[in-house]
Amino acid sequence: MCKAGALLAGRLFAARLPNMAKMRKKSDLPKKTCATCGKPFAWRKKWAEVWDEVKYCSERCRRSRA
Repeated sequence: MCKAGALLAGRLFAARLPNMAKMRKKSDLPKKTCATCGKPFAWRKKWAEVWDEVKYCSERCRRSRA
Protein backbone atom coordinates (compact mmCIF):
# COMPACT_ATOMS: atom_id res chain seq x y z
CA MET A 1 0.00 0.00 0.00
CA CYS A 2 1.30 3.44 -0.87
CA LYS A 3 1.75 6.17 1.71
CA ALA A 4 -1.35 8.08 0.53
CA GLY A 5 -3.44 4.91 0.71
CA ALA A 6 -2.26 4.26 4.25
CA LEU A 7 -3.17 7.83 5.26
CA LEU A 8 -6.62 7.49 3.72
CA ALA A 9 -7.20 4.14 5.44
CA GLY A 10 -6.10 5.66 8.76
CA ARG A 11 -8.54 8.55 8.35
CA LEU A 12 -11.40 6.22 7.52
CA PHE A 13 -10.63 4.12 10.58
CA ALA A 14 -10.38 7.21 12.79
CA ALA A 15 -13.70 8.49 11.45
CA ARG A 16 -15.44 5.33 12.70
CA LEU A 17 -13.98 5.48 16.21
CA PRO A 18 -16.40 8.04 17.70
CA ASN A 19 -19.38 5.91 16.65
CA MET A 20 -18.07 2.75 18.30
CA ALA A 21 -19.19 1.83 21.81
CA LYS A 22 -16.73 2.51 24.58
CA MET A 23 -15.25 -0.61 26.07
CA ARG A 24 -15.39 -1.21 29.82
CA LYS A 25 -13.53 -3.64 31.97
CA LYS A 26 -15.74 -6.34 33.45
CA SER A 27 -14.56 -5.30 36.91
CA ASP A 28 -16.08 -1.83 36.33
CA LEU A 29 -19.60 -3.15 35.61
CA PRO A 30 -22.34 -3.11 38.28
CA LYS A 31 -22.69 -6.29 40.32
CA LYS A 32 -25.47 -8.01 42.26
CA THR A 33 -25.74 -11.14 44.41
CA CYS A 34 -28.00 -13.96 43.22
CA ALA A 35 -31.06 -14.47 45.44
CA THR A 36 -30.86 -18.27 45.09
CA CYS A 37 -27.20 -19.30 45.11
CA GLY A 38 -25.64 -16.20 46.69
CA LYS A 39 -22.92 -15.86 44.03
CA PRO A 40 -22.07 -12.43 42.65
CA PHE A 41 -22.88 -11.71 39.01
CA ALA A 42 -22.20 -8.75 36.74
CA TRP A 43 -24.37 -6.61 34.47
CA ARG A 44 -25.06 -7.94 30.97
CA LYS A 45 -26.10 -6.00 27.92
CA LYS A 46 -29.30 -8.04 27.55
CA TRP A 47 -30.32 -6.86 31.06
CA ALA A 48 -29.78 -3.17 30.28
CA GLU A 49 -33.49 -2.30 30.26
CA VAL A 50 -34.45 -4.39 33.31
CA TRP A 51 -31.34 -4.30 35.51
CA ASP A 52 -33.32 -3.09 38.54
CA GLU A 53 -35.61 -6.14 38.30
CA VAL A 54 -32.87 -8.79 37.84
CA LYS A 55 -32.53 -11.01 40.94
CA TYR A 56 -31.01 -14.26 39.67
CA CYS A 57 -27.70 -15.00 37.97
CA SER A 58 -29.14 -17.57 35.56
CA GLU A 59 -32.31 -19.19 34.29
CA ARG A 60 -31.48 -22.27 36.35
CA CYS A 61 -31.38 -20.25 39.60
CA ARG A 62 -34.62 -18.49 38.65
CA ARG A 63 -36.39 -21.84 38.13
CA SER A 64 -35.10 -23.35 41.37
CA ARG A 65 -35.78 -20.36 43.62
CA ALA A 66 -36.45 -21.34 47.19
